[in-house]
Amino acid sequence: MRAPAMRRSAVLLSAIALVLTACGGGGAGRGGGGIGDGGDGVLNLGYVLPETGQLASLGASQIESVKLAIEEINDAGGVLGQPIPEAVSTDEGGQPEVAVRSAGEVLSRGVDAVIGAAASSMSLAIIDNVTGSGVVQCSASNTAATFTDYPDSGLYFRTAPSDNLQAAALSKVITGDGHERVAVVARDDDYGRGLLESTTKALESSGATVVLGETYAPESESFDQLTRKLRDADPDAVVVVAFEEGAKVLQAMIEAGVGPRDLGVYGADGLRNTELPEMVSADDRGALAGMKGTAPTADNDEYRERLRKFAPDLREIQFAPQAYDCVTIIALAVEAAQSDDPTVFAAEINRVTRDGEKCTSFAECKKLLDRGEDIDYDGVSGPLEFTEQGEPDKGVFDVYAYDESGELQVVGTREESSN
Repeated sequence: MRAPAMRRSAVLLSAIALVLTACGGGGAGRGGGGIGDGGDGVLNLGYVLPETGQLASLGASQIESVKLAIEEINDAGGVLGQPIPEAVSTDEGGQPEVAVRSAGEVLSRGVDAVIGAAASSMSLAIIDNVTGSGVVQCSASNTAATFTDYPDSGLYFRTAPSDNLQAAALSKVITGDGHERVAVVARDDDYGRGLLESTTKALESSGATVVLGETYAPESESFDQLTRKLRDADPDAVVVVAFEEGAKVLQAMIEAGVGPRDLGVYGADGLRNTELPEMVSADDRGALAGMKGTAPTADNDEYRERLRKFAPDLREIQFAPQAYDCVTIIALAVEAAQSDDPTVFAAEINRVTRDGEKCTSFAECKKLLDRGEDIDYDGVSGPLEFTEQGEPDKGVFDVYAYDESGELQVVGTREESSN
C-alpha cells in the first residue's frame, strides 16, 4: 500500500532541495531556457528528437511512439483527469548547437518533461539546461555509461540500458562464436568511446585479447588508415561502433579484405538498420552476410503491430518501445505524486517501475494507483526495474544478423543485469 502523507512530505522536501539546486544554474551558459510550470494540473510534454540528420530514421519511430503513448493515455482518461496536450516538437538535428536551440524552445513553452535526445552526445549538450530548469528529461536511446552518475538533480532518466550491459551481451556473442583476437573501432564521441572501453573490458574479462582499440572521426572522408591498422592487428573479429557513417567504414573494410566475408564483424545498436546493406553496397546486398550485432530489444510483436497501425509508413522501430515507456512512466509518476510539478513527480519515476503490483499499461497501472497500491510497471520494452540512478538495472538485447539477401534477422536475445 502507498503511504501518501508521509511520502508526500518527503517528496516536497526533496522538491525544495531540487528547486534550490536548479536555481543555482547548472546550464545557464548553454543557450538559456525556461522553467517548468511548477504544476498547473496538466502534464505538458515536449521532445528533442532527430527529425533530420544521421539519426532521422531512429527519430521517426521515437516521435511516433511518443504520439501513440499520449493518445493511449488520453483514451484511458488522461493524467490527473486532464488530457495530455500535443507534445511540443523540436529537431535534435545531429548537431549540439541545434539540440541546444531546440531544448531552449521546448523549455520556453513551460513543459514538465522532455523526451530525448536520441544521441548520447546530444543529450550531454542539453541535460544541464533541462534538468537545471527543474524539468524532467527521459531518453529512450541514450546508452552511454556517462549518464549513470551524471549530476542531474534526480531529474534525468532513461529507458535504454547502459552500454555497460550491452558490452557484456556483445562480448558473449563474440566469444560464443569462438573469436579470441578482437579489434574494436568506434566513432570518436561519448557513445563510441564509452562502448569501446566497456566492450574492451568485457571481452578481456571473457578471456579474449583485444588487439586494437581505435577511435575515428565520424566525418572523415577516408577510412584507409583505419583499415590498415585493422589489417596490421591481425584480428579474427572486428567490432564497429558507429551510426550511419558506419556504412563507409564497412565499405573500406570490405575493400581492404577485413569485411564480413573475411572474418567476424559485429556491430552495436547504431548499426541495426534494415537499410545498411543497401548503404554499404547497392550492387551486392549480401556483402554484410554473417555480420552480427546487439541492440536493446525492439522485438515486441504486439507493440510493433500497434505502432505500425498508428504510423504505417515507419520502417525502423529501434528504440521505439523505449520512447513509449518514457511517456508512460512519466504519466504514471504524475498520477502517483498527484502533481505535475517535475520536482515532485520525479521522485516517483523510479518507484513506479519496481517493488509493487505488476501492471503493463497506463490504464491498468492507474487503476492500481487509484486503489492506493504501489505499482511495478513492466513496459513494452521489457521490465524496467529502475535503479536509484533512474535507469534499468537489466537489459534485454536482441542479437541481430544480416543474411545473404541483405535481410536483417533477429537470431536470439540476451539478458544482462547490473547486479
